[in-house]
Amino acid sequence: MRIRDAVEADSEAIAAATGRPRSVVIDTIHDRSVRVAVAEPKGEQLKSDGESSESDGESSESNDDRRGQHDSPKEVENGGGGDRVIGFVAFDARGNTVHVSDFDGDDGVVRRLLEFPRRFAAREKMALEVVVPNDHDRQALSEMGFEAIGSGPRFRGKETTRYRIEADDVDIDTK
Repeated sequence: MRIRDAVEADSEAIAAATGRPRSVVIDTIHDRSVRVAVAEPKGEQLKSDGESSESDGESSESNDDRRGQHDSPKEVENGGGGDRVIGFVAFDARGNTVHVSDFDGDDGVVRRLLEFPRRFAAREKMALEVVVPNDHDRQALSEMGFEAIGSGPRFRGKETTRYRIEADDVDIDTK
């Protein structure tokens, strides 16, 4: 798996995963920081420990369990270069908090993607907050140190929960 900045060509894949119109996704890509996880080409070599070999030196997590954060996460080839998007995260900073506005992917992909807003929050000494629909699995968030802090806004008619890591508790290496 490789993670990179999202581009407009990724909007179709993100729209398919979220059920949002492509034009809304394009606006998100322009207005927020958006990262996408893309699958390595099929001919990718595996290291002896089962992890993907990657040019950026980051390890890859298993993609066997596709429990995404939306009703039916999809792997969709985008129109720019044939990358197969397997997850994404969108975030922005307001006040003293980095807000993750949306994400999708299996647990391993989500963990990797959430490291981007987490590193930003740590570097800027800001809190990190995520809003998740109540009917979605949130175990990965709890394992990453997020704590449920109450109800979030209703999203598409669904109740949500706000999860947060306070600025003093964002403990990632920021080098």
